[in-house]
Amino acid sequence: MVRSPTKSSTPKLSEVARHLVLPSGIVSTGWPAVEAKCCEWGDVFDAWQVGLGRAILGKREDGLYAATVGGITISIPRQVAKTFLVGRIIFALCILFPGLKVVWTAHRTRTSDETFRKLSGLARRKKVAPYILRVRAANGQQEITFRNGSRIMFGAREQGFGRGFDEVDVEVFDEAQILTEKALEDMVAATNQSRHLHGALLFYMGTPPRPSDPGEAFSGRRREALEVEERREAGEVVDFDALFVETSADPDSDLDDHRQWRKANPSFPARTPLASMLRLRKNLPSDDSWRREALGIWDSDAVLRVVSAADWAKRAVAKPAVDSSRVCYAVDMNVDRTVAAIGVAARAADAVHVEVARHGSCEGGTRWITDWLAERKGPVVIIDARSGAAALAPDLRAVGVNVVLTGAPDMAAACGWFYDAGTGTVDAEHPATLTHFDQPVLNMALDGAKKREIGREGGWGWDRRDGTDITPLVAVTLAAFGLVAKSKKPKTGRAVFA
Repeated sequence: MVRSPTKSSTPKLSEVARHLVLPSGIVSTGWPAVEAKCCEWGDVFDAWQVGLGRAILGKREDGLYAATVGGITISIPRQVAKTFLVGRIIFALCILFPGLKVVWTAHRTRTSDETFRKLSGLARRKKVAPYILRVRAANGQQEITFRNGSRIMFGAREQGFGRGFDEVDVEVFDEAQILTEKALEDMVAATNQSRHLHGALLFYMGTPPRPSDPGEAFSGRRREALEVEERREAGEVVDFDALFVETSADPDSDLDDHRQWRKANPSFPARTPLASMLRLRKNLPSDDSWRREALGIWDSDAVLRVVSAADWAKRAVAKPAVDSSRVCYAVDMNVDRTVAAIGVAARAADAVHVEVARHGSCEGGTRWITDWLAERKGPVVIIDARSGAAALAPDLRAVGVNVVLTGAPDMAAACGWFYDAGTGTVDAEHPATLTHFDQPVLNMALDGAKKREIGREGGWGWDRRDGTDITPLVAVTLAAFGLVAKSKKPKTGRAVFA
């Protein structure tokens, strides 16, 4: 008996995939024969790779591949060794099924050349070479031909490769995030006359597309799969003729958290060493590139922090030297009137220092808010007129608190100032203009905060519509606003941002 080449200690596909949408009606799989052939070559697969292989080659009762119609879509970061797995599957199929015709395309010539180089190396292995007739490396005509008549042809779509073929049994669209509808139309038709016993296979492999990429074909397949996943989770029985697999980090994760690297890349660190990830991190041009290409996060899912964790951490102080005579307070309450926060801002040298003075439940009443502020008569208390806290204004004024209700333009100005002060360079030559205590309640509010549009001139405010408790963040933002606003009030009675 051939020993299974699986590392059983590694996580399963269901444990590493953020999204796993299987085709309907799988009753068997062609994976065992492929796995056995690869075992002869000495290849060892992780458990998640075995699961993916079983799904890719899953068959329905009629013997056809369950994903032969809709194809196999794999959204996976770079450095996860997808070429290793898919390449082994295709090599084994070429040996098991004489005359199999495979077209492997990438968008860029460089990527196509690299894939050809890797699979040529497999063809030269001592235990694989007897199956190989020749390896042709001529530019534009790269091909691996098997003695049984099977062929794998390689080329770049940017050079027009892939058009005009017929009777193709397997097509691999590498870099599928850069796959135009026109290229798809030209190439998919080549499988219409496939003679493979179990049906043709189409692979779509890539990373999340950039906004500038022609990624609608890839994005559309993901969108369809996630709709099916959602309906299935709701208990609906949905027929699906494709396979979709995605591995990715949490959308709002710290980009340098190695635990998130492992979540996105099931090959890290056992197969993909730390040095490879660090090299990729160093050389990708931006955080957005790293988010897509190394962590697999789609822009549609990304919860991009308004102020990054790194920028926020640079502004944390333990003992600010504040001027207690220059202080402003603010109160915010959520829509449900279940929780509220009191923020305070004080002058500290050339900076504004903010902190959350109080944060608590309002389900037992709001007396704790009025009592605490009543003890601090004199400083202005800012409240957004649209906040649930606006209802406290009469009670606060009744106990001598100087309340100023602000409107949407003020919120936009306050958030704009907070963003400007909370981002950018902070070092010896550029001291912070905003500082804060390292308070978990404030950090958590900023972690989940997003923007909501205010007006049509580019203004924005903190968005509380998804249920995130941002009352601490709104309170300190408005407190800072009150501190730096002009002292005189216009006829409207509202403070004006300086």
